[in-house]
Amino acid sequence: MANNLSLWSILDANKLTGPNFLDWFRNLKIILEQEKKSYVLDTPIPPVPIADASGEDKEAYQRHKDDNDQAELQKQHEHMDVQSMILHLRELFDKEGYTERYEISKELFRCKMAEGSSVRPHVLKMIGLIERLGQLGLVMDHELSIDFVLQPLLDNFSQFVLNFHMNRL
Repeated sequence: MANNLSLWSILDANKLTGPNFLDWFRNLKIILEQEKKSYVLDTPIPPVPIADASGEDKEAYQRHKDDNDQAELQKQHEHMDVQSMILHLRELFDKEGYTERYEISKELFRCKMAEGSSVRPHVLKMIGLIERLGQLGLVMDHELSIDFVLQPLLDNFSQFVLNFHMNRL
């Protein structure tokens, strides 16, 4: 318990001021990971179980609700769940994140493999950009990510791209 209290002191010492949203959010995720409660950031609260639901379903619902309520942000955003709070805080404070997302997406959209260059560094760069966008909240589905990696390949890879698509059907 003392360990958990010391972790929460990280957020107390580094209060959300607006420009530090990304750092603050990273700290929050670290703390929730340590407490095994980070799922409240990504998973919506399940619906209220019906009266004759199994004890396991009722317990899972109550645990998720309790973990969600324990997040310190609940005090400021009393009628929101954790996901809504994070979205709201991002909209308010994450100007830096927006700029970073814009710059990364611009680089991704304009990325073209250079003539004579190796495929591996190009593909790794594309994957890195896609993953970075995901970390900033812009998650692409798998198919779109593949399209972004394949599109900028040079024309001499057209047979590979064709084979790739044919074998996936």
